[in-house]
Amino acid sequence: MMDINEVREYLPHRYPFLLVDRVVNVEPGKRIEAYKNVTINEPFFNGHFPQEPIMPGVLIIEAMAQAAGILGFVTENKRPADGYIYLLVGVDNARFKRQVVPGDRLTLHAEWLMLRRSILKFTCRAEVEGQLVASADMLVAEQKV
Repeated sequence: MMDINEVREYLPHRYPFLLVDRVVNVEPGKRIEAYKNVTINEPFFNGHFPQEPIMPGVLIIEAMAQAAGILGFVTENKRPADGYIYLLVGVDNARFKRQVVPGDRLTLHAEWLMLRRSILKFTCRAEVEGQLVASADMLVAEQKV
């Protein structure tokens, strides 16, 4: 398990773009489970949509990618402080099944599929209360900064 302080060691993102609050379980080279508590205080709800707040799908994709990034860092035994970042370079088979609204806990799952020439591949899904919200396959590139 990782609290927010440890999550911040593995992700270079900061407010308002840090979309992982806690890691529940991580198995290096296999899978990760994390979550984001979605509150009405999220800045994107001011414009998406003021009368009916819905978390943008692109941010659900980003949250899944951040969870996958943590899994990549843990698996490769690297951190941003070591001079590495992971960049999202591909999203395939993205599907959205339901809306995410204030008060939801967005549970993020990523499974490690492969590593080839500094490109990591994951299959990801997001759920709320056990119901599928979104799924996608992601490609993430390791970059030395």
